[in-house]
Amino acid sequence: MKIVKSTILLLLAFGLIGSVFAQDEFAFESITDVKTTLVKDQGLTGTCWAFSTISFVESEIMRMGGPELDLSEMYIVKHAYERKAQQYVFLHGKGNFSEGGQAHDVMNVIENYGFVQESDYPGRQDASMPHDHSEMVMTMKVMLDNYMEQKGAVPSDLWFTNIYSVLNNKLGESPKQIGFNKRSYSPVQFAQGLGIDHSNYIELSSYSHHPFYSLFDLEVPDNWSHDRYYNVPVGELVEAMKSALKKGYSLVWDGDVSEDFFSHREGVAFLPVDKKKGFVPQEEKNVTQEDRQKAFLSWQATDDHLMHIVGLAKDKNGTIYFKIKNSWGSDSNRIGGFLYMSEAYVRMNTVAVMLHKDALEKELTKKLLNE
Repeated sequence: MKIVKSTILLLLAFGLIGSVFAQDEFAFESITDVKTTLVKDQGLTGTCWAFSTISFVESEIMRMGGPELDLSEMYIVKHAYERKAQQYVFLHGKGNFSEGGQAHDVMNVIENYGFVQESDYPGRQDASMPHDHSEMVMTMKVMLDNYMEQKGAVPSDLWFTNIYSVLNNKLGESPKQIGFNKRSYSPVQFAQGLGIDHSNYIELSSYSHHPFYSLFDLEVPDNWSHDRYYNVPVGELVEAMKSALKKGYSLVWDGDVSEDFFSHREGVAFLPVDKKKGFVPQEEKNVTQEDRQKAFLSWQATDDHLMHIVGLAKDKNGTIYFKIKNSWGSDSNRIGGFLYMSEAYVRMNTVAVMLHKDALEKELTKKLLNE
């Protein structure tokens, strides 16, 4: 289940996340920054997977010399729901039909349907209002469950036609042609013309219940499409992330944000050895592969949120932090909607990352891709 911004902000308001904060204790010096677009707000939805990955795609376009664009997340979300509804029925209602998703869901939609700009498809009737999908998702799931629970039920085109009608009523009909630079394009032509090819992007994870340097079906509920991830030791995973950023590539991060010392409000997340010292820079835990594995198998580290990694920084003690772009709005914390996540936090709580395969070092590329 992907984190809904309003839930987190409510918990913060009542003091249920974090403890004693020291706003002036953390100061960061930039090591490298990847150009990114403005922070957006996913509103009352669990669509962080779309917001984080579309932000990543926007940065990729700029990295390749293209324009700065504001792409529509809801165009992606709508097409993902269409495919998700079909999968849910094919699996007799035993699969996952929820608001959550993964980074590859965005790339899969782009492959088949392209993308459009926010101005072409805002995905809500009133663009001045926040996104809210709670009623829409509940309606679609009830419809599908009721269809399948009928005596002698046989999947019908009508089931899906009615689901598409709900999506059209809430999000709007998808555009078939869009205008850009005084020319007309289909959404697929638009994406291809800007250099986004889904085959260039891979996902990495790190769990020891599968062989390293092989592909595996990551066992998290929101991998509803059963896409596969490359499995690498955690040390190599973190080094690949840092190397990519230093080369000018950003990443999509999927992981857990439920730790006591994750605070979006303060814009920092870390793993202190001594929690009693409070929210100040201090010695952090030495996270091993075994620690990660235990946290994953015990459901302590889950894939509850996706964000966009756009840089590296260090604090006053020289501790490395990853600069993260969140999707809870630019006014959601004191540093414009960004936050800094320590290397120890990343080692423990990263479920997976997506990046361009060219961002990998040659040695890892050979191990994974045989290139």
